[in-house]
Amino acid sequence: MLNIEDLSRIKGFRFPRSVIGYAVWAYHRFALSLRDVEDLLAERGICVSYETIRDWVSRFGHQIAAKIRRDRPRPADKWHLDEAVIRIKGRSHWLWRAVDANGDVLDILVQSRRNKAAALRFLRKLMKRWGQPRVLVTDKLGSYGAAKAEIAPGLEHRQHKGLNNRGEASHCHTRRREKIMGRFKSPQQAQTFLSVHDQAASLFGPKRHRLSARSYRHARSAAFLLWAGYAAELTV
Repeated sequence: MLNIEDLSRIKGFRFPRSVIGYAVWAYHRFALSLRDVEDLLAERGICVSYETIRDWVSRFGHQIAAKIRRDRPRPADKWHLDEAVIRIKGRSHWLWRAVDANGDVLDILVQSRRNKAAALRFLRKLMKRWGQPRVLVTDKLGSYGAAKAEIAPGLEHRQHKGLNNRGEASHCHTRRREKIMGRFKSPQQAQTFLSVHDQAASLFGPKRHRLSARSYRHARSAAFLLWAGYAAELTV
């Protein structure tokens, strides 16, 4: 992942793309703080402050996430949607997340409400990017049914709490990171961070329990190569 012989640099940056890509990968792949990533780089002889790493993550993370979305295969035609509350500066916000039948995250959206308008906004965003699914699975929140009736009245919609365990489980890694980060500082920060974090998790989480050891190692190597290629394409 970290190729210290790769000296290709982005104009105006002191460190090569491989170092920047590694820092962004480590931060989003594992439950690490910025200072933890600083220590990982220091052990490899790379002296960089955690504030610089914060800038790299903010500046380049979205580029890599966009490339992951660009190259990923079409999602399964059954989507699971769920919303979870997150506290930001004492106020409740709602994290809307959609995953397909394989558990891969399609998209997220942080909003201050979970009414029909919020559900419509999220569904429009999803369908603009991925088209229309065959089946939509949600909990019993009425906003989903009202929004679906307006945007896709013919779409099969299954509303049952037990059927949507996959959607609910998709929030677990967010809770872990939220705790490490001491909660999100703003809705914009949560949206930016999770948009990248979920795509990194999809790329490096190939459902190990479904694969043989050999297949898993192959999938992991392919993910490393993809990430290195995305890092090599980083621009200001």
